[in-house]
Amino acid sequence: MIKAISLALIAGGVVLLYFGGQSFHSLANDVSRVFTGAPTNKTIWLIAGGVVATLAGLIGLTMPSGRR
Repeated sequence: MIKAISLALIAGGVVLLYFGGQSFHSLANDVSRVFTGAPTNKTIWLIAGGVVATLAGLIGLTMPSGRR
């Protein structure tokens, strides 16, 4: 059960990272970076969420599943 949740977190994290990368290279983000020097909040949240979800999934896969 834990392995399935971990795999789902990894898959969801990869999807979020993909959309974050697409958002990072969008015209709206380029305009935001010209005026503010930073990417849009949407881009930051997508990338941060993707990293957190992927790391949580990887940690879940590496943890021993045996209960004592």
